[in-house]
Amino acid sequence: MPSLEDHCRESMSLFGKPYKEVHLWLDEFAGSAGYGFRHRKVRHHEVGIAEVCRLFGRESGVPAMQHVVSDLKTEGWIVKHHLNKLHGKEIVFIEEYKGSFAKSY
Repeated sequence: MPSLEDHCRESMSLFGKPYKEVHLWLDEFAGSAGYGFRHRKVRHHEVGIAEVCRLFGRESGVPAMQHVVSDLKTEGWIVKHHLNKLHGKEIVFIEEYKGSFAKSY
């Protein structure tokens, strides 16, 4: 599982800001009693990303989605295309290209 520092470093590289508050919020239950790796069931999904947008601003949805994708990739998931719909609103299209992620709006 990527650390907070890993997520922040990736956000800086891809989006120009660390979005530390977003990563902290997404992983708030990590390691807490009763959750462990299952903390992802709480916020690592479409509704969690929508809540990030509500709490931290629409632009924070992109790094939140990247956080979830990065976590899933460490578990062996293969991401070909991550679609751009979030509760009927277009926020981002992230596609894997030669091992790196490119964003477009």
